[in-house]
Amino acid sequence: MRHFNTSGPVRPEHYQIPPLSRIALPETLDLVERAKYFVLHAPRQSGKTSVLRALRDDLNRRRYRAVYCNVEAARAAGDDVDRGMRTVLSEISDRAQETLQDDFLERHWPRVLDVSGPVAVLNRVLARWATASPEPLVLLIDEIDSLRGEMLLAVLSQLRAGYDKRPTHFPLSVLLCGVRNAVDYPIPTGSPFNIVDRSLRLGDFPEAEVRDLLGQHTEETGQAFTEDAQAEVWAATRGQPWLVNALAEQSCFETESGRDRSRAITDDDIAAARERLILRRPTHFRHIADRLDEPRVRRVIDPILAGRNHVESIPRDDRHYVRDLGLTASDGNLEIANPIYREVIPRILASSAEVRMRHDSASYRRLDGGLQVSKILAGFQQFFRENADWWSNESAYRESAAQVLLQAYLHRVVNAGGQIAREYGLGRDRTDLRISWKRNGGNQIFVIECKVRRSRDGLETLIADGIRQTARYAAGCGAEEGHLVVFDQDPTRSWDEKIFRREARVRKSPDGAAWDILDAEAEPGHRLIFVWGM
Repeated sequence: MRHFNTSGPVRPEHYQIPPLSRIALPETLDLVERAKYFVLHAPRQSGKTSVLRALRDDLNRRRYRAVYCNVEAARAAGDDVDRGMRTVLSEISDRAQETLQDDFLERHWPRVLDVSGPVAVLNRVLARWATASPEPLVLLIDEIDSLRGEMLLAVLSQLRAGYDKRPTHFPLSVLLCGVRNAVDYPIPTGSPFNIVDRSLRLGDFPEAEVRDLLGQHTEETGQAFTEDAQAEVWAATRGQPWLVNALAEQSCFETESGRDRSRAITDDDIAAARERLILRRPTHFRHIADRLDEPRVRRVIDPILAGRNHVESIPRDDRHYVRDLGLTASDGNLEIANPIYREVIPRILASSAEVRMRHDSASYRRLDGGLQVSKILAGFQQFFRENADWWSNESAYRESAAQVLLQAYLHRVVNAGGQIAREYGLGRDRTDLRISWKRNGGNQIFVIECKVRRSRDGLETLIADGIRQTARYAAGCGAEEGHLVVFDQDPTRSWDEKIFRREARVRKSPDGAAWDILDAEAEPGHRLIFVWGM
C-alpha cells in the first residue's frame, strides 16, 4: 500500500506528483541542449532531489550521459579541500557506476589527485571523462550550498575553469541545486560561478496538485477527503510539499480513526493532524528554527511578526534570501509563507518563555464549554507585567517580542480545543489574531488586534484607531467578541499607567463606511470592544 512521503525522494510506494511536471521541462532540456550551466533552487523538503533524479533518468533516455550526485557529505570537511574533494569525487564516481555502469572516474581520480592536488583534480578528471565519453556528459550536483568557504570555492572555481572546454572536453551542462540562488552562495569574496545562464525555482504545489495527491489515496483505499478537508489542507499549507504530505500522512496513517477506511477524512481530522504535527517538532521545523537565528532572516521576519512589514524598510537582498528559504510567500507579498509557518514561527521563538507559563486551560472555560477570552487576557496582563523585562532582553526579535509572547500564551490555552489564525498587519502596524473555539452547539469566534505604542504615539488616538479596526475585523469574522491589546513601549510610563482594561462601544456610521465610537452605553445597535493596556 502506498503512503504519503515525508522523508527523502519519492519512490514507487509513495503517492506523488510526477516530478518532471513540476518544472518547465522543455526549457530545462533546451538549457542542456545549448550547453548551459544553470541553477535549480527551492526550500528544503520541496522535492528538489526527486526532480533531479527524474531529470537524470529522462536525459539518459535521450542522447546524454547524465549523473546525479549529492555533495552534502563533503560539508563535514569544512575548509579541508583535500578531504572534501575526495568525498565529492567518490560520490560522483559511485553514482556514475550505479547509473551508467561507468567506472572511468573510479579508475582515474585517485591518480589525478596525486598529480594535480585538490585545487585542480575536479577540473582535470572531468575533462578526461568527458573526452572519453561517447555521449555528452551532464552533471547534476545536489546540495551544492551545503559546502562552505574554501571547499565551495574550490568546486565552483574548477567547474568554472572547464567551461570553455565543453562539450568535447568537459561536461556539456552542469546543474547546481540547493536552497539558495547562486548569488547567495556563502563565499565572502563573491561566487566565481558567473557562468550561470538561468536560475530556476521549484515552486510549491498549486491547489489542483494538492487535490490530485489526496485523490490518489482515495483511489487506492476508497477513503475520501471531504471537500472541507481538501480545502483545509490547501489553506493550511498553501501547497508546501512537505506540509501537504505530512498533514495527509498524519490524518490517514497516524491515528486509529484515520486508518478506518470506511470513514472520510474531515476538516476536523486535518486540524487535529496539524496540531499533532506542530507539537512533534519534526526536522522540518527544526530547520526553520535554525534559520530564525540568522540576522538576515531576523531583519525580515521580525517586522512581519510585529505587523510593520513595510517592504521599503527591509533590504531587497534579505527579502529575496528569506523567500528562497521558503519562509515568506513567493508572489511578491511580504508575508509568512503559509498559516502553519505563521503558527510555528512564534512558537519556536517563544519556546524559552513557555516554561514560565503555568495555567490550567480548564479554568478559562465556561460551564457550557465556551471560552472566556477576557479571563485569558487578564491572566496574560499579569504574566506580561512580571516577564516583559526579562523577555525583551531574552528575545533577539525585539520588534515583535510582545506579540510573540502573547501568541505563545494564547496557544497554551486555546490549543486544547481550538485554533488561532494569524493575519499579520501587512504594513498596517498591527497584528490580527482570530480564535476559533469549539463548544457544545457550535463554534465561537473571537478576534484580538494588537498594536504597539511607541514614545512618539498618542495613546488615545492609537486606541481610537485600534477600536475602529477591531470592530471592522470582528464584524468581518462574525466574532462574538473583539479585543484590542495595546503594548505600551514608552519607557517613561510606569506599569500602573500601562496596565488597564476598558470597554468601548461602537456602531456602524450612517453611511456604513466606518465605525463610530459611542459615548452613551444605552444607544442601540452597538458592538462591545474590550481594550487592554499593557
